[in-house]
Amino acid sequence: MTSRISAIALALTLCWAGAATAGDSTTEGTDMAPSARSQDTSIAQLRGLLWAGRTTSAALVARFQAAIAKDDRAGMNLHAVIALNPDAAAQAKALDAARRPGESGKPLDGIPILIKDNIESNDGLATTAGSLALKTNVTGRDAPVVTRLKAAGAVILGKTNLSEWANFRSTGSLSGWSGVGGQTRNARDPLRSPCGSSSGSAAGVAAGFAAAAIGTETDGSVTCPAAINGLVGLKPTVGLVSRTHIVPISHSQDTAGPITQTVRDAAILLAAIAGSDPADPATATADAHRADYAAHLDAGSLRGARIGVMRFTNGFHPATDAVFEAALARLRAAGATLVDIKAGYDRKALGEAEHLVLLTEFKADVESYLATTNPALVPSRTLADLIAFNTAHADVEMPLFGQELFEAAARTGGLSDPAYLAALATGKRLAGPEGIDRMLAANGVVALIGPTVGPAWLIDPVLKDHFTGGGTGTMAAVSGYPHLTVPMGSVRGLPVGLSFIGPAWSEATLLSLGYAFEQTGPGLQAP
Repeated sequence: MTSRISAIALALTLCWAGAATAGDSTTEGTDMAPSARSQDTSIAQLRGLLWAGRTTSAALVARFQAAIAKDDRAGMNLHAVIALNPDAAAQAKALDAARRPGESGKPLDGIPILIKDNIESNDGLATTAGSLALKTNVTGRDAPVVTRLKAAGAVILGKTNLSEWANFRSTGSLSGWSGVGGQTRNARDPLRSPCGSSSGSAAGVAAGFAAAAIGTETDGSVTCPAAINGLVGLKPTVGLVSRTHIVPISHSQDTAGPITQTVRDAAILLAAIAGSDPADPATATADAHRADYAAHLDAGSLRGARIGVMRFTNGFHPATDAVFEAALARLRAAGATLVDIKAGYDRKALGEAEHLVLLTEFKADVESYLATTNPALVPSRTLADLIAFNTAHADVEMPLFGQELFEAAARTGGLSDPAYLAALATGKRLAGPEGIDRMLAANGVVALIGPTVGPAWLIDPVLKDHFTGGGTGTMAAVSGYPHLTVPMGSVRGLPVGLSFIGPAWSEATLLSLGYAFEQTGPGLQAP
């Protein structure tokens, strides 16, 4: 999955928001496929073009592949894509042949989607998590997330770069860097960080390399890259989306989630990937909670809605604060009742509990994953083997940072360790009943909002990442509750965002509130 541990609290990337174009695109008056550099490449827009017979999936695949060729390892040099699916063009042609103009078809019929390269796909591509230790990890199987995408009609265009091992190798890592894919760059300013760990998924969508992408998150790794690259991102409730055949960090926090241009697109994509999976016990009730999220979107949902403003999350950056205050004014104008919440949570205690949980679960979960791979293709069978591999290949695997988290995880006492069990219980209590649940109930609000980190920082191989602000996203991550990021505005042209979090299984509510907020502003221009 994904996570980003801070150097101070050893918590994770505590990010919140995303950005995208406000409103829904239409197909009226459009007679050809839009440019891959245009923000008219949303799922909703392209779906309309395909169903109207105004373009083909094959043409879309070709346009996106051309955009990748132009700007991924040349031009902007984004390093957002690790590998392209060799079967994408054939899959697109097959979908075109089966499509009947005027018929609605499948929800993602012919739409090209990128997936993060810790998600398995049966297309001959390796699933590497960015590590050279998994460079030949061709598993020949689709993760259930991919199976669901294909069943909904999507074309898997390729796999995206990421912070190596989903940013869970070193306390001093550099967001968006991996031994396999190199350094991902921000689509809005290639000198700046894309955040992580779903770096390529966000940068690729922002650059017009695909209609949307799937990222993964353990704490902040969908929401931070979405925010920094100016997109919408959603971390679903843990257990709504299967984690089977996804390289793990933590079974108590991992989840896959959509990174998109609009809230409507996020709703469409979430409905496609959500659902129960017998191989993932956490998803046992997912089918009962899954909904047609796009059908629940209501531009008027802010009217009369009581929303908690987590005042303890701002004050970290004056320019971001100014954008946040403007966003609050937009919410009030749309009819929301805003309730200030000044008291937050014990960040230090929550960060310490989460840190031990992630270290312990990573060792157990990654070794369980390695046991499912082909030994002839993946000689590393244990975490100790991975540590030894990195040490033996330090020139290409550790030129910028080490593997302190790997080494700390190797020293943990296992899933039956009383210290781990106590930390797990403490984290869940602080984040859920005494965190999100308490704030919602005490203030009579349906959701909580706050600003994300400040604008994207410069990529700095020496001093590494320079996060500013954030903090509340960890409550959603540790509790397993949903966290939606929506565009809030920009600071000197760099996106910053607004986040909505709520109780478990509240995706439909959060998406509707985020959609209504999205309609109140002009959104962001394409990079």
